[in-house]
Amino acid sequence: MANEKGAAKKAGGHQDEPRGALRRSEGGTARFAEGRRAEIMEWIREEGSARVRELSKAFGVSEVTIRQDLERLEADGHVERVHGGAFLKSVQQQVRSMALQHHENMDAKSRIGAAAAALVEDGETITLDSGSTTTQVAAHLLERRDLTVITNGLNIALMLGAQPSITVHMPGGQFKAPTLSVSGEGSAEFFAGLFVRRLFLAAAAVSVEEGISIPSLGDLPIKRAMIASAEKVYLLVDSTKIGRRSFSSVGPVTMIHALITDSGISDNDKARFERMGIEVIIA
Repeated sequence: MANEKGAAKKAGGHQDEPRGALRRSEGGTARFAEGRRAEIMEWIREEGSARVRELSKAFGVSEVTIRQDLERLEADGHVERVHGGAFLKSVQQQVRSMALQHHENMDAKSRIGAAAAALVEDGETITLDSGSTTTQVAAHLLERRDLTVITNGLNIALMLGAQPSITVHMPGGQFKAPTLSVSGEGSAEFFAGLFVRRLFLAAAAVSVEEGISIPSLGDLPIKRAMIASAEKVYLLVDSTKIGRRSFSSVGPVTMIHALITDSGISDNDKARFERMGIEVIIA
């Protein structure tokens, strides 16, 4: 299995093109336009802002079409447009309160976090990805002894760094306000030459066919670098994210060793992951 995982990491390590469902022609239907706007909104929730030019390139539509999409999202009260782009209206409040935006399915996320934390032993070195579910892992690690945690989540670093028995390391990089995280190529370089026992990875979606995916391009380098530095990779997603696809592909599901999710996963999905050699842990 180790050789298969290593080969999968290499195979998934250079997939820089987004695999979202929305690379469609200008003449797409209203349903396609609605789907595109949903993914643009997911992008802005993840990054905090977006430029018209980069959205036009990423989604394969004209800048005029993107401006119309942003006008619609502004009218719906989600974003505020500025010259050349738009930003998330709630981002300043989120940063001031150190709060993450994704509060849905928190009961399931808490159970997943507890199940993941139960795998961690005193004295280990682990990586915690940023995100609402991985934050729940951190909340269940406060009593661990001699733990070393590498994280790109500022809120996680503040939570665990206050514990005298836990040592926290953070990469540098670009700060992403909505996710309270750092990201980009500089963050990815931090992981070169590092080795950790376990990585607890976050994602927006996962499926056997489409692999692991996230809302935007900026986090691809750091997620792939985290995966490459870990002996064992656990993907933490609640069951609503299974069988779905987001905008950018991190890589195939064979990049992970285990999936930790809640009891909402279907028997069919569970069996399909297991046939791929992936352990399924139900919280």
